[in-house]
Amino acid sequence: MFPVKCIRLDYGADDPLLLEVDDDVLVADCRGPEGVVGEAARQLVTAALASATAGPPLESHVVPGDRVAIGLTGDLPQAAEIATATVERLISAGIDPVDISLLHAPPLVGAASPLGVAAAGIVAVDFDPAVEPQTSYMAADEAGRAIHLARGLVDADVVVSIGQYRWDAACGAGSFEGELWPTFSRRSCREELVRSLATRGRRAVDAWKTSNQEATWQLGVCANLRLVAGRGDTLAAAAFGLPDAATRRARKLAAGWRPKVHGTAMLTIASLSNPRGGLAMLLRAVAAAARVTHPGGTICVASRLAERPGVIFARWREGAPIDGLVREAVGTGDQNLIVDAFQTRFFARALGDRRLVLLSDLDEATVEELELGFAATPEVVERLAHRGESVVVLHEADRMLPRLI
Repeated sequence: MFPVKCIRLDYGADDPLLLEVDDDVLVADCRGPEGVVGEAARQLVTAALASATAGPPLESHVVPGDRVAIGLTGDLPQAAEIATATVERLISAGIDPVDISLLHAPPLVGAASPLGVAAAGIVAVDFDPAVEPQTSYMAADEAGRAIHLARGLVDADVVVSIGQYRWDAACGAGSFEGELWPTFSRRSCREELVRSLATRGRRAVDAWKTSNQEATWQLGVCANLRLVAGRGDTLAAAAFGLPDAATRRARKLAAGWRPKVHGTAMLTIASLSNPRGGLAMLLRAVAAAARVTHPGGTICVASRLAERPGVIFARWREGAPIDGLVREAVGTGDQNLIVDAFQTRFFARALGDRRLVLLSDLDEATVEELELGFAATPEVVERLAHRGESVVVLHEADRMLPRLI
């Protein structure tokens, strides 16, 4: 008999899953890096701002009298501590608090939620991409696409860009989130990105990254703070410096979310970083799990997901060809359908022929209508793990980009 390992998997319920797996069956138990919170997170950011990867520290980017805009993009771990550390360093460099503005842009895809942070009495203002007067035209990129950015960024003397560096297994690389553009651009620009991803898939990614570099250059951003999340709502690492250098450094620091796995498994059990996250988060988790799951295997996601997939997703699960569904959705011009088509296209590519089982807050009828496996209770997942012939466990899979070795 082989010894049994008991793995605790938190998925948002009061009691975690307790997965009992024989050592000879367990392929990998993958967890992200540990992070810090509170004052420790503030000190981590302060240290990064004082020792740039490339270029001068933050204080050298400004002189007294400068109007400084801090662009906070998407969701950030320990957001209040990050904002406070940045504002404190600017004030220590002689910048008057009245000349500092905090601007927050919602995620590109998924539900928008206010950041709700303040630092030294400065409250973050939520940028609304639907209000075009909040943006200014800057230039056109190589494809002739107009580059508009938030007026608060364009009018500032100095812009400090703050964003999370995270992996996106659905795109196969780093996430779009965390970039100033198109996050701080108009809604029409965001919609064009989603439409491009729906029609072209991963082929659209590189072109949009090039446009972001153009927008960053046009804005003259030299102060870039890249953050790496830890497990839960913690901060694992921070890198500051010129945009390209800070991003490269953050990519290395995010290696903890790129676990090495010795071969694929017939069963992968995954959780989400936000147990109640939506379909965009589920997509990233499934894409990450698929990288380490045999093409004929099973992916089981344990969460508190309650968001029902859209009509495009449902029709794909009923057997309709994905290309036709995408063309139909894009042809309607309905942004909700286009987002649905984009997510469905990437979902289909990631899942392949694998079976997907959900432990969630969705009811049995909804899950079975989607031709997905329904786990009625945590015990169902625990039995799957105990009986699996080869098992991988991914904690907070939506943050991961596993590597097969």
